[in-house]
Amino acid sequence: MAQPSTPPVTRVLIAEDQAMMRDALAVLLDLEDDFEVVAQVASGDEIVPAALRTEPGVALLDIEMPGGGGLDATAGLRAALPSCAVVIVTTFGRPGYLRRALDAGARGFVVKDRPVGELAQAIRRVLAGEIVVDPALAAAALSAGPSPLTPREREVLVAAADGSTAADISRRLHLSESTVRNHLSSCIAKTGTRNRMEAVRAARHSGWL
Repeated sequence: MAQPSTPPVTRVLIAEDQAMMRDALAVLLDLEDDFEVVAQVASGDEIVPAALRTEPGVALLDIEMPGGGGLDATAGLRAALPSCAVVIVTTFGRPGYLRRALDAGARGFVVKDRPVGELAQAIRRVLAGEIVVDPALAAAALSAGPSPLTPREREVLVAAADGSTAADISRRLHLSESTVRNHLSSCIAKTGTRNRMEAVRAARHSGWL
């Protein structure tokens, strides 16, 4: 009698700064016959080096972590290890984050409050070639539209988030102070806010930063 075939095992990297969540994901995925967790990291700057060492088939990345978040790491990971599929797993279900993740090359975007069985199935669908997105978030992204900020406006607004003055930002980004002020004014107008810090908060809430 023929023996049942064993499913191929996919190597998994988990990037999550909360140790309890990271460990729980690792334990639950290791219970699945077709997954093996080969790397766990707690900061964004560890993702690519760990992936190059362990060569995972899929990377589960959180968005907000020390050392750069999952969105920033996605493009770098896709460039360094194209064979590794990226799935964003996050509590931050914001339409702007979804668009940025997909633009960077992520193949999946799921929220953490889903059962682990659904996460495992989402990973399998991604590995089969699908793009998997939380349905409610996909609908919200379509209704919200793209970010109104240009890449330069986003860069200036990120630089302003720590309270830096226009002079500080101009030195950091090698722009004139008048150009920085013009970009900040545009950000304030586009976010419908009253000042740069409100603009930062509004842009973050929408997932544009």
